[in-house]
Amino acid sequence: MSTRAYLFDFDGTLIDSMGGFANIAGETIHRFHPEMSFETARARYLETSGVPFFQQLEIIFPGDPKNKEIAAIFEETKINGFFSERFHDDVVYTISTLRERGHIVGVCSNNFQHLIDKFVEREGLVFDIVLGFREGFEKGKDHFQHVMKTFSLSNEELTFVGDSLKDAEKAMTNNLRFVGICGTFQEKDFHSISPDLLTIHNIKELLEL
Repeated sequence: MSTRAYLFDFDGTLIDSMGGFANIAGETIHRFHPEMSFETARARYLETSGVPFFQQLEIIFPGDPKNKEIAAIFEETKINGFFSERFHDDVVYTISTLRERGHIVGVCSNNFQHLIDKFVEREGLVFDIVLGFREGFEKGKDHFQHVMKTFSLSNEELTFVGDSLKDAEKAMTNNLRFVGICGTFQEKDFHSISPDLLTIHNIKELLEL
């Protein structure tokens, strides 16, 4: 069956925010854990990206009582950098063209719902559905099932597009098609999960698939 709906990760996929987020995470983690260098902390952030930051911290420092404070500082610090980003022309063109062709197009993000809503409203780019993180409702099974129920889609009709290995794992776990955008990770990284994963280097390549 052909794809009826495309669901896009946000940070690192639709906007170039991951580098800035990684720097903030690296600096904040290093401040609370000086035994871990900034470079290592930054790398660990990227390696575990694809889930909310407080969950990333639990992967990196399981059960550490400092995790809550680190997460709060990260979320507060990242806001200014987040809203300094814009949708690039390639993103605007691709999203608009997919919708013109009759596809359902949505956002599926672990960034907070109110931040994603504010960003999308400011940019004026139209999506059919915008899903962010809120308690008990996060990127992955929760979002995928909600989209399929809302638009009466089967698994085979929904394609998830993301930039992280966690994105790929979430799609595979839920039996969805996945397209990896190279940037945060490279083709060889996605293929380390599965040699059959499809990757692209620019979002416009989706229009040629």
